[in-house]
Amino acid sequence: MFASSFLLSVVLALPLVAQSPAAARAMALQNEGKFGEAAEAWRSVTEKEPRNVLAWASLGLAEARLQDYPSAVAAYKKAAAINAKLPALQLNWGLAEFKQNHLAEAIGPLRAALAADPKSMQARTLLGLSYYGTGKFGEAVDYLSVASQADPANAELHRVLAQSCLNAKQYSCALDEFQWLAKQNPDSAATHMLTGEALDGMGRTPEAIEEFKAAVKADAKTPSVNFGLGYLYWKSHQYEDARPAFEAELALDPRHASSLAYLGDIELKNGESDKALELLEKAVGIDTQLRLAYVDMGTILTEEKKYDEALAALQKAEKLDRTEPDVHYRLGRLYQAMGKIAEAQKEMARVKQLHDKQEEDVARKMSGGKSQ
Repeated sequence: MFASSFLLSVVLALPLVAQSPAAARAMALQNEGKFGEAAEAWRSVTEKEPRNVLAWASLGLAEARLQDYPSAVAAYKKAAAINAKLPALQLNWGLAEFKQNHLAEAIGPLRAALAADPKSMQARTLLGLSYYGTGKFGEAVDYLSVASQADPANAELHRVLAQSCLNAKQYSCALDEFQWLAKQNPDSAATHMLTGEALDGMGRTPEAIEEFKAAVKADAKTPSVNFGLGYLYWKSHQYEDARPAFEAELALDPRHASSLAYLGDIELKNGESDKALELLEKAVGIDTQLRLAYVDMGTILTEEKKYDEALAALQKAEKLDRTEPDVHYRLGRLYQAMGKIAEAQKEMARVKQLHDKQEEDVARKMSGGKSQ
């Protein structure tokens, strides 16, 4: 999942303590790099000394060296049940989980490792990457920001931190990281795209458009780069600038459903309902999760008095996101046309409720208040 520079394959040594002759022999084999023989020797020790925490931990270490990570984890768990505070045990356990891409399982032992040694950049980095891989982006930022400061030249670490910031909607942090990456590789289409996303998240859409234009210039064949530019133009109501960008994406990928949907929306805005419906139907035939397409289809079908089809389309849009007022407004208009006055009034009341909530949320953000 992560670049090899992040695998951090160095497994920490376990503490030396007084040992039985059998344990001493197993340790000698391990020190000689004979990990297969060492694992067998440690296994024999654990059978005779089931409460020997060092034997279980060392068995895990030998299994990890053999890249048998499931067996290593099993041994580490046995050791932890005896003494969870054995130095290096939790880090080795977390690393073995991480190397299997068991990122959720790695978090517990890595947190314990970092608590035991707050200066461990290995534990901190692995923990941040595990949070990133499990979609807990805010937590990932907390750990990776410190790790990246400790390793400022690590571009891959900056990239993961930047994406964590972006996904956590910490746009200022994301922008700082992407701008750093852009200095390292000014011709990277991907970095321009991500910088544009961060700028757009900060409400700086005109600057975001410039970043996407730079991305297109760097590599117009990058997947979704033309769509991203088109979307920003569309969002800015620059529909005729958006059109060629969506068309460029479709030239590369004729089944790019979102480009079809937004082109359909532009045709609808231009009063070309037949062209719009054709594009919208093609879009949802490829991707059934396009809320905008269903709203537009419902609008067109309502105008054509195909009420049952319109209702089906709008209900699909509502199911995808009940918090957007536009679908409830369209449903209200449809129910009015169908003579269903009570249903229409209910939908219009819902429109007002959602608009009031949006205004309340904006006012709270502007005043610095928090949701209750």
